Amino acid sequence: MKDRITEARPHITRNEGLIFERSSPGKTGAELPPLDVPEISPEEIFGGEYFRQDLEGFPEVSEFEVIQHYTRLSTWNYGIDTGLYPLGSCTMKYNPRVNEFVARLEGLATEHPYTPETLAQGCLRILAETARCLIAITGMDAVSLQPAAGAQGELTGLLMIRAYLNDHGGARKYILIPDSAHGTNPASVTIAGYEVRNLKSNSRGCIDLAALEEEMTPEVAGLMLTNPNTLGIFEEQIREISSLVHARGGLVYMDGANMNALIGVAKPADFGIDVMHLNLHKTFSTPHGGGGPGSGPVAVRKSLEPYLPLPTVEPLAAGGYRLNYDRPKSIGRVRAFFGNFGMAVRALAYILAYGAAGLRQVTEDAVLNANYVRQKLKEAYDLPYDAPAMHECVFSDRRQASHSVRTGDIAKRLIDYGFHPYTVSFPLIVAGAMMIEPTETASKAELDAFIEAMLAIAEEVRTDPEVVRTAPHTARLTRLDEATAARRPVLRWRPATPQLRTQL
Repeated sequence: MKDRITEARPHITRNEGLIFERSSPGKTGAELPPLDVPEISPEEIFGGEYFRQDLEGFPEVSEFEVIQHYTRLSTWNYGIDTGLYPLGSCTMKYNPRVNEFVARLEGLATEHPYTPETLAQGCLRILAETARCLIAITGMDAVSLQPAAGAQGELTGLLMIRAYLNDHGGARKYILIPDSAHGTNPASVTIAGYEVRNLKSNSRGCIDLAALEEEMTPEVAGLMLTNPNTLGIFEEQIREISSLVHARGGLVYMDGANMNALIGVAKPADFGIDVMHLNLHKTFSTPHGGGGPGSGPVAVRKSLEPYLPLPTVEPLAAGGYRLNYDRPKSIGRVRAFFGNFGMAVRALAYILAYGAAGLRQVTEDAVLNANYVRQKLKEAYDLPYDAPAMHECVFSDRRQASHSVRTGDIAKRLIDYGFHPYTVSFPLIVAGAMMIEPTETASKAELDAFIEAMLAIAEEVRTDPEVVRTAPHTARLTRLDEATAARRPVLRWRPATPQLRTQL
């Protein structure tokens, strides 16, 4: 087992010290010619109050030592270009390099948002074309590219629902959210001025139609669902669900974070969705993680189009495009300028590179990969909802819990096998959840290696559970006190000591 783990990521150097430990007085990474002007201290230039005095002992190292140190550190990073990212509900797929090439073209990367409309026609066309493609994919009638992320897209959609209902008899008070929805949904509802009412799922992991009928009172503004939901299951009665909400005067919001299971196969407008957001940084391969930038466009039916954020990009009769600020019913801006423009460029490059047939195959491959993982692991891990998976599958740690091993332990042991952990303890509807989404970009060979690692860990739990409970063993740092780290993080450098290593 040890040899196998060592072979998993042989390029990683785990014993790299701190850069301060390499320091020797007098070392330098550059040689400058003698000054031919009087020497001036930094304090004289910037002022003593702006000059930090607490960095005595700053490392003195050679150029090669700096390069070597940071190159080694870079091998500790696990990225989408390194290997499989099985994070469920995150859709961490490969970002094609053609997207990056296009986004860096002169005239796109260098264009300023205050450029006059007459000189920014190419950029406006990209925004319009991206919106047109998203309209075709979702079946909706209009799109705003302004929201900077999925959660902001949720808020934007809910504000449009509130504005629409205010114009049609009153905003109402509640939004219904199933227990299988994404965690950001309740926060978005609250910020939009609504209160949350929860819906319990049925035994198949879907919305309980009888419970929905009981909860859908005249005070309810609408339903906010995720489809496929966070169990990776498509809502079987989605048409009936939408019809019921509409019959009671409400609207249906769909969290589109899991759209990677639908593109090219099903259009949300066809099963009754009124408003939804999409995640360009999930479904359409723009960069993801590290704080952004993300992009969460909102697509709406015709009835909600007047409430879209302003400005909107509109075609001119004589050709070209303009920005329309004359929208009296608009909810206003939700993002500076036009959203994260670079993400629209990358997403459009992705969509056009694949085309309609290619996008459908993306969905089919993503669904195939998820079901392959589900079938291979269901004998070793408990499958609480044994329904066909869409883009992801959710196991529980119920069998492993009898050996005092939980989902977090298994995830940390995966690090020893060279894989990024899956999503831990979510969705909350499943106790000890293990949420896995391989996406379409994982090859069969990579999936087999991941499955082999998961099966090996299941066997370890049975024969030597302590090795899993104390994992990871090959990482530079092992188990951290996560609660203390969250409450009292070490943010300032101190001279290297054993205590420092433990705290970091």
